[in-house]
Order: sequence, then C-alpha cells, then structure tokens
Amino acid sequence: MTATLVAQGLAGGYGHRTLFDSLDLTVTAGDVVGLVGANGAGKSTLLKLLAGVEEPQAGTIRLAPADAFVGWLPQEHERIVGESVIDYIARRTGCAAATREMDAAAAALGDPSLAAPGTDPADTYSTALDRWLASGAADLDERVPSVLADLGLDLGDEPADTMMTSLSGGQAARVGLAALLLSRFDIALLDEPTNDLDLDGIERLEAFVRGLRGGVVVVSHDREFLARCVTRVLELDLAQNSNRVFGGGYDSYLEERATVRRHQREKYDEFADKKADLVSRARTQREWSSQGVRNAMKKAPDNDKIKRKASAESSEKQAQKVRQMESRIARLEEVEEPRKEWQLEFTIGSAPRSSSVVSTLSSAVFRQGSFQLGPVSLQVNAGERIGITGPNGAGKSTLLRGLLGRQLPDEGTASLGASVQIGEIDQARAQLVGTQPLAVAFEELVPEMASAEIRTLLAKFGLKADHVTRAVDELSPGERTRAGLALLQARGINLLVLDEPTNHLDLPAIEQLEQALESYEGTLLLVTHDRRMLATVHTDRHWRVEAGQVAEA
Repeated sequence: MTATLVAQGLAGGYGHRTLFDSLDLTVTAGDVVGLVGANGAGKSTLLKLLAGVEEPQAGTIRLAPADAFVGWLPQEHERIVGESVIDYIARRTGCAAATREMDAAAAALGDPSLAAPGTDPADTYSTALDRWLASGAADLDERVPSVLADLGLDLGDEPADTMMTSLSGGQAARVGLAALLLSRFDIALLDEPTNDLDLDGIERLEAFVRGLRGGVVVVSHDREFLARCVTRVLELDLAQNSNRVFGGGYDSYLEERATVRRHQREKYDEFADKKADLVSRARTQREWSSQGVRNAMKKAPDNDKIKRKASAESSEKQAQKVRQMESRIARLEEVEEPRKEWQLEFTIGSAPRSSSVVSTLSSAVFRQGSFQLGPVSLQVNAGERIGITGPNGAGKSTLLRGLLGRQLPDEGTASLGASVQIGEIDQARAQLVGTQPLAVAFEELVPEMASAEIRTLLAKFGLKADHVTRAVDELSPGERTRAGLALLQARGINLLVLDEPTNHLDLPAIEQLEQALESYEGTLLLVTHDRRMLATVHTDRHWRVEAGQVAEA
C-alpha cells in the first residue's frame, strides 16, 4: 500500500514543557527522513506522536489511507523475561497485535455481544483481517528461519524454543534487525536502529531502508548511515527553539545548516552594530542638546533676548535630531540573537606514563561456553592507538577483558604493565549502575573530589540538578554515557578503552569526543562500528577480530 503521513502544526513535550511546536512534516512513499537534534530535543517524543502512541499538545496527524500500517520500533535496551525469539519478532513487526485484533474480531463475529457498542462485527472482522494479512502474520513463522539463517543466526528449526534472554548482545541485535527485515510497514518509524549492529548488519540495514517503497522516519547517531540513506533531514533545534526540514541528504544538510547559522549570525551582528551606532549617536545628540542649554543659560545676559532665542532654537534643533534618531531606532526590524547551543566540551584526564609495555598476551586462549578466542599473541605499547573491528560475537569484548586482566586465559599467559591507569567506556555502560543517586555513585568512584566539584563537572556534561539526584539506573543510556565521559575527565588515565562509545550519544557529543581523542596522548583501544569515527580518529594500528582469531589489518 502507498501511504502518506502528514503532520501539521505539531507540538510535543512532556508535562508542562514543550520541546517543539509548529512542526510540519509530510512523509510519502520513498521518503527517508533523518530526524536529528541534541539529546532531549524531542526526537523519540516526535516518533511516538507520529505512531499515535502519545497525543500531541497541539496540531494534527493524518494518514492517507486512514488504515495505513504504521510501525514504530523504539530502541530496546531490556529483553523481556520469558519472551522467545519468534514472540519478540511477532511483537516488533506488529504481527502479534494484528493477530490479537483479528482473534477478538472473530470472537465478536461468533458472539455479537462481545462486539464494541455501535460497531458491525462483520465490518470489524473484515478490517482486522486486512490488517492481519498486511502485517505478514499469515506466513511469519515460515519466513523467520530463512531470515535468521541469512543473518548468521542458527537457532535451530524452532525459534519459539529460544529465549531472547539467552542470547548475547550481538545475537539480540541481529534478531532486532531480523524483525525489521521481516516487517511490512507502510510507514516505518525507527529509533536508533543501528545501535549494537556490526558493519555487516548496518550494511544490510542500509540496503533494506533504501529498498523500502514506504516512507521512513529514522533517528540515528550513525553519520555514515544517515549520509547513505536519508533523502531529507528534519532538525529539532533545542537551542533556537525551532525545527526545520532540509532537502537533500545528510551531508547536504550539514553544509546548508552551517550556511543558515552563519547567515543568522551575520544578520544579527549587522542589526546589533546598526542599533549600537544609532543609540550612540542619539546619546551624543542628547548630550550636545543638554550642554547647549546649560551654556546658553550661563553666557546669555538676562536682557539679551536675541541670544536667548537663538539658543532656544539651537537646542530645539538638537532635540529634534534626538527624536529623529530615536524614531529610527524604534523602526529597526528586531533580529533575535541566535542562542548558543549547549556543547559537550571536555578533555581526557592524563596520568603519569605507564611502563613501556602496557599489556601482553602470549599464546593466550580464552573460552566462554562453546566460544574460543585464540590462541593469540599480542603486545600493546605505551602511547599506541589501536582500532579494533570485527563482527558481533567474534570476540572483541573477550579480547579487551584479557588485555585488561579481567579474564584469565585458559591457556597461555597474559600480563598487564606497571602503573597502568585505565579509563573505560564499556559497551554495557556498567561503571555507573545501581539505585544510588548519580552524584553519590560518582563520588564513590572519585572520592578525592568535593561534592560541589562533582556537581559542577556533571553540569558541564548536561547533567543538571534533576539528573544528579536520580538513581543511576533511571538515567537514559545517553545520560549514563555522558556521566562516563565526565568520569574520564575527573580521573587521571594513561590507557583509554572505548567499546562502542558512540552508542546513545547525540551527533554533537560524538564530534566532541572525536576532538578530545585527537588531543589525548595516552594509549588508546577503540572498538567501534562507526565508520566516520574510524576515519576521523587517528590510529597507529588496526586489529581485525573474526571467528575467535585476531589479525593485524
């Protein structure tokens, strides 16, 4: 079905806070709209409004046809206990909901007392059946095994017997991708679909999105994915309290946005300079007028009527010039100053240099269940910057644990050098977890810092009063990532380990992280699937991890 989604005058937010308003967007077949903006600008909120999950504060959303199949796929961070792979896929594709609706409609068809008041059970069943067929529920069980196999997931003949909680993070990400590939939405709303996918998964996702006939609205921090897929960009600008649709792809958007912002700044500077000049001239005219009156009063004799008249006329002329200047100021078209958007500005704290050899593995073998990494022999030297890539499940996280001395080898040897101070952003963001308030948990990790210093530091990372008093587990993944970056600045480190650091960060924060890495002089181990980060951040070496083996690329 060819569907169109039209939003007009849309306003959204939470509580009494409005994040965006007067938003207009049309999504038609073949559109891929990239939704960008800083964390907290309302991207996920907008997707919920477009999906009909939440009601807008103002404005309207229309679908043509009205029964178009809109799929909203939020980024899920928790797996539901007791949910099988097939149940998860059925839920994410909308097939489960369509099946429940059809079953309820069928029951009402057999027993009209079960039908909603004022409805025709036959019409309700017909509509539900059409939705069930459109969702792909009729043959979902037959389609699932081949898609999972194509993605390299061998779960046997019965995905219904495999629980989502039994899968690794990489496997779960592949099942999430499978759900998207199996979906049949007329309009797809995707929230961070690239999170946790390896390069092969991202490339498959790109091919799928580019091949869709229906419209797509996607939130993603992966700049290369956006550059390859989106046809337009909708920017939610929290700093300027504005929203705008940019035509063309993502790179075109970056260029046009820079031009727009430069012109806004130039227009304001021109206005401010002109207004300042007029105000200064009006002040000077006013001073001259006042000084002229005072001088006339001092110098003119009481009986010199001619001089008094001349002075009065002169003063009136000066006053008239002042009024003219003030009138020109009032007629100036006011230009609002562009507000400076919040930027994540930080440096990575440095510690004294470690020993010349940071870490070594010698014929090391690490086993985890049926998986084996190695034998591997590697050496990390002080000051080296090493990029690490490879598919999900290849052993990258196991390799990091071995290098950092957190997992002992089952065979061979591993050693960590002297005076190594580790700073880490791990994939699970596990350094800051628990029910303690963020400020308390942070202070336990850096007890040498005063409470006031900690709050000041966290505020620089966009974590204000309402964040530091909340339990760490209640923070969003993006907020926990920024807290982890703040920890890197607070501590002195000489070995920096980043495992998928761009996950959950917004685009400005990713760019700032890249800048901070350029000035960092210690040892770096960088695991990422972000292709632009790999191209931007300087590395000396590149390790490729695949099928339990490590090779120098």
